[in-house]
Amino acid sequence: MSDPDFWKNGDRAQSLVATLKRTRSPVERWGDLWEECEDLEALAQLAQQEDESSAWKDIEADLGRLEKEVSALQVESLLSGKNDGMDALMTIHPGAGGTESQDWAQMLMRMYLRWIDRRGYQANVLDVQPGDEAGIKDATIEVRGDHAYGYLKAESGVHRLVRISPFDAGHRRHTSFASVFIFPIIEDAVEVVLKDDDLRVDTFRSSGAGGQHVNKTDSAVRITHIPTGIVVQSQAERSQHRNRDNAMRILKTRLHHYYQEKEREKLSKLEDSKKEIAWGSQIRSYVFHPYTMVKDHRTNVETAQVQKVMDGDLDAFIDAFLKGKSPSA
Repeated sequence: MSDPDFWKNGDRAQSLVATLKRTRSPVERWGDLWEECEDLEALAQLAQQEDESSAWKDIEADLGRLEKEVSALQVESLLSGKNDGMDALMTIHPGAGGTESQDWAQMLMRMYLRWIDRRGYQANVLDVQPGDEAGIKDATIEVRGDHAYGYLKAESGVHRLVRISPFDAGHRRHTSFASVFIFPIIEDAVEVVLKDDDLRVDTFRSSGAGGQHVNKTDSAVRITHIPTGIVVQSQAERSQHRNRDNAMRILKTRLHHYYQEKEREKLSKLEDSKKEIAWGSQIRSYVFHPYTMVKDHRTNVETAQVQKVMDGDLDAFIDAFLKGKSPSA
């Protein structure tokens, strides 16, 4: 960075500075934790010598906090995949079942927004299509934060809900499905060539929340990439220009992922991983009735604290997945 020519290429310089920051941060945090452990050990020895029984409560509290921070840093050290340090793009889609599945998709969206907030990340809801009666037909969320993709990739797959339906007058038990897919957000420094002739841009009136102004103007934007058939849209903003920018950013991320997988000859494998959003393909089950349990079928981690999970307490599932998986892009 001391090289006079370092900042001539602004995009490259910023990318290198961000990489350096991500690399340096865990090393510095390990050093800080090591110093705290040494200080705590010295304090414990002093308390033992001086027979200061009142100090042990504080020592135990500090030790518990350090154990949690060390565990979190150990999990983060597993995020060494090529894209793990990047921000993430999350899409949520209901399965078959109409209102039931659309309501479940909205519940998942709320759960992830709560998790994002707990992590101190930033969420930008780029697009939400409301359901016909309740819930959502799909949602696209941009997640900004260190290693957002590395953590959230554990959530890709089909999620299954079992509950007494609030939409069934007979109060019968229903099973609903929704899918979650996670993509790393590729910044503009990574070139994705978009030709105007390959794009079809449509504008339409927003169907979501936003007041009368949104619904009176064609502010929503849908972009179709004709060669691949990829369709993206954004209607979260009142400004058509900002919605277009958001849609283009989503499209670049989706196209980069598409071409990357194609170059690796793994596109077919990617499609195979997108199992039918139905019975037998779920990665996790959320049971509200006749008992309460959330179980991850890949790691066998389970809990009866369903409400805590739905309020965004997902770290036990994510940590177990990461510890059981080798690093991947």
